[in-house]
Amino acid sequence: MKSMNILSVILCSALAFSSCGGGDDDGGSGGVTTIQLSASPTTINVPAEGGTSSISVQTDREWAAFATNGETWFTVTPGSGKAGSAALTVTISENVNYEPRQGQITVKAGSQREFITVSQEAATKPSITCPMGPEFKLVWHDEFEKDGTIDEQNGWTYQVANAGWVNHELQTYVNVASPGGREVATVKNGILSINCFKENGKIYSGRVYANQKSGWQYGYIEASIKLPKGKGTWPAFWMMPVNFHSWPADGEIDIMEEVGYHPNYVSSSLHANAHVHSNGTQVTHEMYCAGAEGEFHTYAIHWTEQNITTYVDGKVQLSYDNRGLGRDDWPYNAPFYVILNLAWGGDWGGAQGVDESALPVSLEVDWVRVWQK
Repeated sequence: MKSMNILSVILCSALAFSSCGGGDDDGGSGGVTTIQLSASPTTINVPAEGGTSSISVQTDREWAAFATNGETWFTVTPGSGKAGSAALTVTISENVNYEPRQGQITVKAGSQREFITVSQEAATKPSITCPMGPEFKLVWHDEFEKDGTIDEQNGWTYQVANAGWVNHELQTYVNVASPGGREVATVKNGILSINCFKENGKIYSGRVYANQKSGWQYGYIEASIKLPKGKGTWPAFWMMPVNFHSWPADGEIDIMEEVGYHPNYVSSSLHANAHVHSNGTQVTHEMYCAGAEGEFHTYAIHWTEQNITTYVDGKVQLSYDNRGLGRDDWPYNAPFYVILNLAWGGDWGGAQGVDESALPVSLEVDWVRVWQK
């Protein structure tokens, strides 16, 4: 009799358990309730410029909407609501990259899900034209479209040199990455970043060359560059001769330099035996460029057999004529190659000390272009 009572209790418990619903959101008395949820449209397509789109949601209970994979280039509002009908607004930001992108929105009600695919077109590549006129042909360029490191297939190479190599600068230039594996030149979202940082008590940075073995003789060369901030920085966009033997006899062309303790003042200089800083005969000019630190500006050179003129956003910075005085005054009749680097400290960059709290910093480059007639 006692065992029968125990069996009855077990059977009653089993029957009671079997009458329960599934989850809290889906259950109802007497059985499972089907959740009503619909969302329309299920796909959204927008141009690169971005914009807004609407989603209609219909459900019989509380709901939430969100970016499925945490995408940040679009937002969904409102993000939640109660049972009934709702109109959601999807706001998509501009796509500045030259690749299309795709994301997903999840609309959730209880255990039910609806998914909306968000697709956005790539930015249109601007036509590349030379400010000097249509007679100039684009002979080399890099728009930094492939994420990773600099494209050595496109003629880029690294400088490797210890601290103090030139100008008593404090950084060590390395090939690709520091001993700790941190890269000194990275490409992401169409931007080349030359990175300067401190690792295990040493400063590392990048110095990269374009077509060092062949260079170019004459033409119009420009780059779009964002300068870093911080006392101790010394970024530069400049050129050196392919067939280098001695300095300053073989020449040096500084298209753009700046030092962090004198922010937003950019300069151009020419170096030769007849005009060099060491004896006060330098050919140089400096101008204030509002937002040079933190914004992209275009720095350029128009170089011919008779003249060198440099520009900042199309405004003349420095102009120097070939005066027919020979190689000591005009060694600029030979191929030169392009250099981009970010030095730390040194004779000029560290003239007022350095502030290591500014590290890490990066010199950012949107593109480099070379035209010739």
